[in-house]
Amino acid sequence: MKTRVVVRVLIVGVLMAVAVGPLTANQVKATDAATPSFSQMAAAASGEAWVTKTITACDKKKTVIVEGYREGEVLPPEKARQVAKLLMALMKYCDYRVLARLPQQETTVYLSIEGQPFVEMQEVEQKLPLLLVQGVQPTEREKRVWAAEQKRMIEEGYKLFHSSALGTNGISCDMCHPDASNTHPETYPKFQTQLKTVALLRDQINWCIENPLEGKKLSGDDPKMKALEAYIYSARSGKSLEPGKH
Repeated sequence: MKTRVVVRVLIVGVLMAVAVGPLTANQVKATDAATPSFSQMAAAASGEAWVTKTITACDKKKTVIVEGYREGEVLPPEKARQVAKLLMALMKYCDYRVLARLPQQETTVYLSIEGQPFVEMQEVEQKLPLLLVQGVQPTEREKRVWAAEQKRMIEEGYKLFHSSALGTNGISCDMCHPDASNTHPETYPKFQTQLKTVALLRDQINWCIENPLEGKKLSGDDPKMKALEAYIYSARSGKSLEPGKH
């Protein structure tokens, strides 16, 4: 038997280049109630209780409503794989907040783009209907905003790399690595003898800050660490990834 992936997709809000929070339970319930599926209406007509389970992607912006399963209930392996496949497909829409419904019984696909009314599509077998979605690609303005933000972070990393502010003895990163030379970020993660373990690029950056520069290590989510990584990676743009290479 051929399996069919069936979804309802609703883009409930767009906020580019600015982080947005996860969908709230009230937002999920409101959208779910406003666009009942055939299965949901059939349950209501028969007087049966209707249950749904929500699963959210790691970016907290993509949520799937799984019909016919209760919160806290473990999904069967086949259904769990179906949900995971849908969430992975939704992830390509980056900063869009997407709410998708996975009906329990229906085979018809319904799509709603950027809050527009749902449109019934033809059956889609063995692939997600997101291939049919149009009009959600980044605009030229959005691309310019993203490029500007990336440029700003790289420039901040450049300043830090060429400054002694990260240490206490007047030494800066560029004195040993002019223009980020010999940093080889494309080879991480790899075993570093100084650290006696497999290290990420940020681990090696911190080793350099604590030792040659005699400064204090940065946390992984420190804006300075992110800027340093952005600059070092940009300096090796175009190089092939070779993790573990020495």
